[in-house]
Amino acid sequence: MNILVVGLGALGITFAALLKEAGHRVFALVKERHVASFSNNAMKVCGIWGSHAAMLDGVSPSVESLRTETFDLILLTVKSYDTEQAVSQIMPLLKEQSLIVSAQNGYGNYETIARHAGAGHTLLARIIFGARIVEPGLADVTVIADDVRIGQPAGAVAEQRIREIAASFRAAGIPTSYATDVYAILWAKILYNCALNPLGALLECSYGALADHIETKTIMNNIITEIFGVMKAHSIKVQWKKAEDYLKVFYTKLVPPTRDHYPSMYHDLKAGKKLEIDALNGAIVQLAREKGIAVPVNEAITDLVKARELLKTPHP
Repeated sequence: MNILVVGLGALGITFAALLKEAGHRVFALVKERHVASFSNNAMKVCGIWGSHAAMLDGVSPSVESLRTETFDLILLTVKSYDTEQAVSQIMPLLKEQSLIVSAQNGYGNYETIARHAGAGHTLLARIIFGARIVEPGLADVTVIADDVRIGQPAGAVAEQRIREIAASFRAAGIPTSYATDVYAILWAKILYNCALNPLGALLECSYGALADHIETKTIMNNIITEIFGVMKAHSIKVQWKKAEDYLKVFYTKLVPPTRDHYPSMYHDLKAGKKLEIDALNGAIVQLAREKGIAVPVNEAITDLVKARELLKTPHP
């Protein structure tokens, strides 16, 4: 395949390096200020998936140098607050056979891409492996809880084609499978991330530490219970009918494999980067307002993260 990876954060580097190593043509699109960091086009991956290295076919800050390429797959790995700008930027590259894959955290990314490109050009991937940037061009894969799950929520892309993409990812060393219910699977991850990410960032601790204390468990339980109310109001289906059913799985099956993991929001906060709270608990607050539902814990968490973001630079 001819592949464009938009954004070379930890996930982007991982996808780009492994897919190129597997024999695909892989280009990357990055912001102008980051181009110098990838001047040699070299990408490396280390960690639980072993050591890998590859030279990309090009790294560009602009679509202009990419217009002669016909991309089969465009992987969006940018932060959620950059989705609108990124998809607008790549629209001139979209051809009849091109598919854009949202490989991102939170709510609203798939919806934004589909609004611009159409459902027939948009795939949704639920990513639940963790990686961190060691240095520009080098990503350390630290944890995986399940396969990457990929699908088309509206059934607007042929199943066989999605299965072929999943098989290509697997062959490149990225555990991936096709999912008919990918939207429900994404919402299961939104539940997980909303409960763990902001608290882990604010309290500077791992997922396991949050589950070890009754005080943080109480907050997480309330976050999750409120989200179930919002999902019900918006007719969003997941595999659990009640918050209590999900909470049992959350503490016994989901948190234990990732108990030593620190959320990406924690690392972003430490690095002074903008945080993705508006695509997580902030999105829950917005969806709740649309239905006149009170979600005080999610609202408080959103406000705390935004305040922490404003206070990240100490004042004299």
